[in-house]
Amino acid sequence: MSREVVVVSDSLGETAEAVAKAALSQFAEDGISIRKFAHVASDQALAQVREFLATASRPVVIYTVVVPEVRDRLAAMLHELGVVGVDVLGPALQAVATIAPGPPRLEAGRVHLLDEGYFRRVAAVEFAVRYDDGKEPAGCLLADVLILGVSRSSKTPLAMYLAHRQIRVANIPLVPEVPLPAEVYEVPPEKIVGLLVQPDDLLRIRSARLKAMGVTGRSRYADLERILEEMDYAEKIYRRLGCHVIDVTHRAVEETAGLIIELVQGGGAR
Repeated sequence: MSREVVVVSDSLGETAEAVAKAALSQFAEDGISIRKFAHVASDQALAQVREFLATASRPVVIYTVVVPEVRDRLAAMLHELGVVGVDVLGPALQAVATIAPGPPRLEAGRVHLLDEGYFRRVAAVEFAVRYDDGKEPAGCLLADVLILGVSRSSKTPLAMYLAHRQIRVANIPLVPEVPLPAEVYEVPPEKIVGLLVQPDDLLRIRSARLKAMGVTGRSRYADLERILEEMDYAEKIYRRLGCHVIDVTHRAVEETAGLIIELVQGGGAR
């Protein structure tokens, strides 16, 4: 039976959702999903949360509510329904209040008003979406990092992960039959990262992708000879560009992203 972790916030709910995902990552997540209720700051919004909780199967609520009155009404509701609730923000507010020079403002969503990094992160995500998979080659010249790689080498996941670190990333797929956009050759080599994947692993990844898509029969996309051809082409491009190169085989996205940050921002050797 499906289980719900319910995120409730009087703002966007990003903090509570991040906590929920961090907690879920420690468990086998099959059958557990996250349901988010944002901008819960009125009796009507609380009523919608109550209606959902009343019919959910053993829900757990993780909430970040700044306004004490709303937080108290939510806590009372959870107690009445017998639902486990975790107040992420309340105890932290109380702790900081013991050392702060004045009382808290108690304004929902204020972290986003004050945090310029939040807006840079949003802009970087929008950038990654706009310039994903070579959609607009002009983005190469605007990006902090340009990622190159063959299909299924984790270009898009890396771009999105780095975007959440406020890094603007464009990525372009490498296909032997498709010439690289001229803009790529105008990008400084130190801002370009080429990805490599061991052929056997790429074959496994692509085969699984085709299976998930319901594709049966032979396909050049998941053919070892074709993959070797693509990887040979990619290596030639990287040598021509003189760019950074990372073998992403068996690396988590987070690990590869960390290497990219070190190389591009730290000026690591290519």
